[in-house]
Amino acid sequence: MEYLLICAALLLAFANGANDNFKGFATVWGSDTLSYRQALLLATIATVAGSVLSLLLAHDLVQQFSGKGLLPAALVEAPQFIFSSGTGAALTVIIATRAGLPISTTHALIGALLGAGLAVSPAEVQFARLWSTFLLPLLFSPIAAAILGLGTYQLLRLRPEQKDCVCVLVPVPGPLTAGGTSAAAPLAAPLVVLADNAACDQLTAPTARFSLARMLDRMHVFSAALICFARAVNDTPKLAALLVAAQVVKVQSSVLLIAVAMAAGGWLLARRVAETMSQRLSRMDHAQGVAANLITAALVIMASQLSLPVSTTHVSVGSIAGVGASADTLDRNTLLQVLLSWVATMPLAAMISWVALTMTT
Repeated sequence: MEYLLICAALLLAFANGANDNFKGFATVWGSDTLSYRQALLLATIATVAGSVLSLLLAHDLVQQFSGKGLLPAALVEAPQFIFSSGTGAALTVIIATRAGLPISTTHALIGALLGAGLAVSPAEVQFARLWSTFLLPLLFSPIAAAILGLGTYQLLRLRPEQKDCVCVLVPVPGPLTAGGTSAAAPLAAPLVVLADNAACDQLTAPTARFSLARMLDRMHVFSAALICFARAVNDTPKLAALLVAAQVVKVQSSVLLIAVAMAAGGWLLARRVAETMSQRLSRMDHAQGVAANLITAALVIMASQLSLPVSTTHVSVGSIAGVGASADTLDRNTLLQVLLSWVATMPLAAMISWVALTMTT
């Protein structure tokens, strides 16, 4: 049974990587900032880095997602319970991944824990804790992300698009006077000029010159990597909890195993979900992508610090939908398909977990 537990946990991590790893870079590929392979490589590196550091930033989530509090400790430590929960969540995520639908591994894991609990002891499932600790953050986070996305894009529209050049001019001191002081103010602040390229070409020897478009490209890639990092910080403890609860593998070893499995899943099977989020849900320019990504990263990192089990998928889709709706680039049919898959996630995972536990007892 120990080997089956390890396989179930690694299968879930593999499925999680396939469905989640690329989500941070969805807007980067969608805006043609990087190719798919370039974006996937950076997403994988950031994911592994977040997994390795997850114990320092989100260790409380390991205990939350072992199922303790939601169900009695003696129940969640049973090998059959852990195996069925991992299997239910993993198969649910794999089905969604093959369909190209970005769902929440968090959502699937909660549903699987619930299904296994109902199969063994329905009376001992703590439904009040299920709502307050797990479901409420999952429901609130995409709404908050969408609202922030709507507001942020409106602020971005205030910048004139044709003004892409930023120049920094430092005043030159004038000739010394008889008293040895400069005729120009020695502490004059540098002057920052925002204009189009033609106007910047007319300036005399600016101290520094930047392109806003290139700066946004770099910010876009950085924000995407930050999302992948934050997502791994938030998700790795949840997956490692399956191994920790069964006392099969030590915490440090389980994190490394989960990191490798997540990286492999993303590298091999991320394409279909990537196409949905990058090309079908909403096509964005660089500024819109940066706004959506920074909102996602900030909310997920904040949730990890507060030990709130939010879904990076829900937050990312919410921010993209908010910005896309504000920019009138949102595909509402695709959004509806994604939302329906979210509704089906928990019941499907619970059903598979319930069947798996019934068959192994």
